[in-house]
Amino acid sequence: MRTAYSVETVRAAERELMARLPEGALMQRAAAGLAAACADVLGRVYGSRVVLLVGSGDNGGDALYAGARLARRGAGVRAVLLAPGRAHAGGLAALRRAGGSVMAAGGAEACVEQADLVVDGIVGIGGKGGLREEAVPLAEAARRGRGVVVAVDLPSGVDADTGEARGAAVRADVTVTFGAYKPGLLIDPAREYAGVVRFVDIGLETPGARTPEVEALQHADVARLLPAPAAESDKYRRGVVGVAAGSARYPGAAVLAVGGALRGGAGAVRYVGPAGGAVLARHPETLVSERGPARAGRVQAWVVGPGAGDDAATVGEVLAADVPVLIDADGLRLAGVEAVRARGARRVPTLMTPHAGEAAALLGVEREEVESGRLAAVRELAGRYGAAVLLKGSTTLVAEAGGGGAVRVNPTGTPWLATAGSGDVLSGLGGSLLAAGLSAVDAGSAAAYLHGLAGRFAAEGAPVSAEDVAGRIPEAWRSVVRG
Repeated sequence: MRTAYSVETVRAAERELMARLPEGALMQRAAAGLAAACADVLGRVYGSRVVLLVGSGDNGGDALYAGARLARRGAGVRAVLLAPGRAHAGGLAALRRAGGSVMAAGGAEACVEQADLVVDGIVGIGGKGGLREEAVPLAEAARRGRGVVVAVDLPSGVDADTGEARGAAVRADVTVTFGAYKPGLLIDPAREYAGVVRFVDIGLETPGARTPEVEALQHADVARLLPAPAAESDKYRRGVVGVAAGSARYPGAAVLAVGGALRGGAGAVRYVGPAGGAVLARHPETLVSERGPARAGRVQAWVVGPGAGDDAATVGEVLAADVPVLIDADGLRLAGVEAVRARGARRVPTLMTPHAGEAAALLGVEREEVESGRLAAVRELAGRYGAAVLLKGSTTLVAEAGGGGAVRVNPTGTPWLATAGSGDVLSGLGGSLLAAGLSAVDAGSAAAYLHGLAGRFAAEGAPVSAEDVAGRIPEAWRSVVRG
């Protein structure tokens, strides 16, 4: 599992480690890792042209010391100083001793464009807001140029704690981060600016003892969560999920949600709604009822909302059930805050799965506000409703009820999932995992992970439909279990 920590936590861990090390040793470790990563990117160091964009903090010091190492290997290294009087003195001296040169920021754009490698050491992880005015032309030149852009710890101009990008920022091809991942490296929009993230271990031990801000599950983590049938399993032990979805206008939503649930390992699926004929035509193993959720038969979890239109009565009936419930699509609009919070008071798990537009409507803000501040939005929703929330999008986030603790971020998402109906498939898949006994956060996290992998597999034969994604869920499941 990748764990990301706040700037405050990382700074505290660095102080604790520096108190045990000789002065400057921690920066040298970071610089050595940065230089090694830059050398890998260059392939051939000798004779290459390297430009360092150097700000006034330790981030610039890391870049200068790494540049000195590259210069000693035969690279032509030039440092562009954005704050000449405040550049790291030791790093600057080391660069000059190694044969590197220095220039002021004004008029350096041509030099940046011609470099084989540009190292972004403008602002460290404590920076807030976008780039300052004098740095913007250099960031733009780096993007226009032919060289690879490597960011030191975090692309300058993005927020390490929130993943927000308020203003201009450096767009890196590679980000070399030290000691611990930062939330902004895993959450969009900042994640887009980071490129490929390379982690350098500098010996920070204490972050692991603290609660992370963000967690990103990997194959082994998801494999441990996924239920596997045992010799004594029957359909009830595997989990029966109820699906209350679809309408005369949107029967396909019911078909897709049921398909996601069946392929997600449910022992059985009970369907309630007006699309029973369409569901049985595609999935004859489904147990269809016309008697409403309360009289549909035994279930261990419900999925409600996909394509439901204005059927508030069904949504209310499902919310009154004392089993886990996943609320999606129209169900989110029809489920009142107090009804959802009442489930939390009864200690019955609830998982809400909005996309950015739905989340914005629930929060009473513009969609752009949710998309630019995804971490804050998912925490606020989870706190307001007292429910776990899965915020769908380019980086899907899952927050526990109340909004505290670490937020899960899904690393398997793909733009190919931006197709009508894929969210219905995700709902069914998540519901099947709830019925199998997973917690709301674990069910949401595992479902998002498998859904993303299925989307990637389906994209091999692009274009992609929601039915393609549903069909590839078993393949994604096997991939995870086999590691």
